[in-house]
Formats: sequence, structure tokens, C-alpha cells
Amino acid sequence: MSDITIVPMANKAFGATATGMDLKNLGDDEFSELHAAFLNHGFLLFPDQHLDEESSIAFGKRFGDLEFGGAPMANQKKHEDGSFGKIYDLQSQLMRTNVGNETWHTDSTYKPIASRVAMLSAVVVPEEGGQTELADLRSGYEALDDATKELIAGLSAFHSTNFSQANDLGDFPDTNGDGLYGEVYHGEAYLRPLVKIHPETGKPNLFVGRHAFGVPGLSREESRKLIRSLIEHVVGDDSRVYSHDWVVGDTLLWDNRRALHRARPYDYSKPRYLIGTRVAGDPASELAYYPEDPEAEAGRKALTEELRVLRDETKDQMYGATTASF
Repeated sequence: MSDITIVPMANKAFGATATGMDLKNLGDDEFSELHAAFLNHGFLLFPDQHLDEESSIAFGKRFGDLEFGGAPMANQKKHEDGSFGKIYDLQSQLMRTNVGNETWHTDSTYKPIASRVAMLSAVVVPEEGGQTELADLRSGYEALDDATKELIAGLSAFHSTNFSQANDLGDFPDTNGDGLYGEVYHGEAYLRPLVKIHPETGKPNLFVGRHAFGVPGLSREESRKLIRSLIEHVVGDDSRVYSHDWVVGDTLLWDNRRALHRARPYDYSKPRYLIGTRVAGDPASELAYYPEDPEAEAGRKALTEELRVLRDETKDQMYGATTASF
């Protein structure tokens, strides 16, 4: 008999704390129990697990193929010997990207195949701030009035980090970058429905966030207003938002097909180090299209036009419509 205890988050529409197991030594029956709880609640908090990079990768692989695993989510450069160097300047692209993640989003909707599961484990946390917050897209959809459900039933939006960085921060990353930034800021935009049917639960969820823009069939003003109103609706009820104050050793696991998330600000001159692992989505349910597919051209055109307008609109934003030089 399992010793696992699942306690739903108090006064929340989603989420639970899971105790009574060791994620580094998890049996198949225990994992099945956790997986069922994960699908039911949308996210799970595992206190006092102290996962390292290898154990983060191993646990993530229980959910499927990884998009990446054991990655340092830090404001410092990690050296090959495991030590960390100086803290990155706020003008660097790495920190611009980190600051961008302080706005509500789901992971990898800006790639051909969106993510299914994400996980963070706390190693070094600031004394104040730096929380991770989650918001429930399922109960957000359920709380919509019938007229809005009917309005959005057949609508989609393009998703792009080039858009979200420009729109939220006035940051215009180079679309021809290499490595991480070439993968993230690639100049493509992927069309995804505003209402997503969860492939494992069959439940409808809103599917919006900071990367979403340009609803085909609507004017730019109508599209921006609609997407903004849907996000504000989801996060506007306390029962649909959970804020996690990190404690070293915590692991937080969430369903990208159901939950929005964001980081919260902290003193960027102080170190913060979380280990991140992201599980790739199933192409059968998470694939939009590939860059070489004919459908991709519409996304590129929509993004090019949107960025042209944002160049003028975002000069007063944090980064002043500029591109990082490092």
C-alpha cells in the first residue's frame, strides 16, 4: 500500500501537495498514482525532494520524451565544473528572457510542438520575491459565459516569443541567433486554438498567454482586446491562481496543457538557481506545423507585420525597442 498523501491546495480550483514518496526512488505503482493526481489537479508540489540535475531528468522522463532536462534556470553562467560565475547584467539577452517570463505564459507554444509537462526544483532562492505562480486555464474556461464560449470556439491565435518579448518589454531579439536563442527567437509563429481539448482528460481549457497574438479573422485591436480579456479573466479570480514561495528542496510540476505560469521579480543582483526539466508534447495533440510546411508562411507574415507596428509602440517599454548585444 502506498504512503503517498495528496492534499489539494486550500481554497484553490486546482493544484495539490504530494508527500510520502521519494521522487529519486519511485516505483511504478507510485508513479501511476502521482500521474493520476497530476492530471486531476493540474500541478503538484513536492516538498523536501532536493532533486539534482540527473534525478530531475530521470523523473521527467517518466512523463515522456524530454524537450530538455536538468537545465540551470539561473541568473548566472554555469561552468563545466558545476560552479557559477558572475551574475548576468539585466541588459543581457538571458536576463531579458528571464524578465519576459514574469508575464503569464505556457511553455513552448512558440515551437512546432508545444510542451506537455514542466518541472522546476529549487537549489538557491532569494530571500524575497522570485516566486513561481500558476493559473488554471480549465476552471477559467468553465467560468466563461456561454456567449464568450461560442465566440472563441473556432478561433485561434499565433504564438511567438519574438512577439511577446517585443510586446511586453520592448525587447527585439535577433531572429538569427545561435544556440538557445536561435531556438527561442526564430522568427516563426505557430497557430493554436484559443480553446484546447486536453488530450488525456478530454476537458476543454483556454489556451492563451503572452506569446499569443493575431487572431485570424479579427482586427488587430479586436484580437489584442480578446486575448487580454481572456488572460485577465483566468487570473482575475484568486481561486484560479496559486503563488509558490520557494523553499530549497521543493519541486513543482505542472501541466502546460492546462496551466499558465509566470516568475515573479526579485533582487536580480542576488543569485537564484532552479533546475528545469520540460517534457515534449505528443505530436498528435501538440503539433501546430513545421517551418517547412505551407501553413508556416501565414505565421511569418503575421509576425513580421506585428513586429513592424510594435517597433513604434514599444519605445517607452523597459528595453526601448532595442536588441541585446550580449
